Amino acid sequence: MAAAIYRSSNPAKGKGRGIDLGLTEEEKRTLHEIARAVIWNKAQGKEVPAFHITSERLKEPRGVFVTIKKHGELRGCIGYVRAIKPLWQAVMEMAEAAAFQDPRFPPVGPSELKDLEIEISVLTPLREIKDVKEIEVGKHGIMIERPPYYSGLLLPQVATEYGWDRVTFLEQTCLKAGLPRNAWREPGTRIYIFSADIF
Repeated sequence: MAAAIYRSSNPAKGKGRGIDLGLTEEEKRTLHEIARAVIWNKAQGKEVPAFHITSERLKEPRGVFVTIKKHGELRGCIGYVRAIKPLWQAVMEMAEAAAFQDPRFPPVGPSELKDLEIEISVLTPLREIKDVKEIEVGKHGIMIERPPYYSGLLLPQVATEYGWDRVTFLEQTCLKAGLPRNAWREPGTRIYIFSADIF
């Protein structure tokens, strides 16, 4: 589980951003409904309803991040980098984590619910690279690791939203990992890229 920097787009009104991972609009809507149900019920001290998932795609393990914004500002963002849980379950768990367990923010309260926007980013598997020229800003997210203690991840949409070039994106990911901004140039630093279906 990891936190990431990053308005809920309505999947019924568009095909989202990023790459197409084969999810239908109905499946995207289901994931949004799961995230919303978890956050809304937990914030009000209510029991979260059981989810009955029939889509095989939603049962496949996927890495996923849930981002919460309030009035356009980040309110929480946590996810599974790697595919360790069925997608629907990962969304359920990460929605709760982003709303109530992101250490950068206090837990979401009932009075905030009407102002929250939810965004879901379903990730492709991580791919380690040796040449940073492989990074395409706007397409790729970055994860940087310096084993055994340091790692940081930024989603693909972050670089676009902030207008970063490749080097700035790498530097900011290093800072997110708690490393010096030029650590991506040093031996022992591992760089991974991934893409995402963002909706």
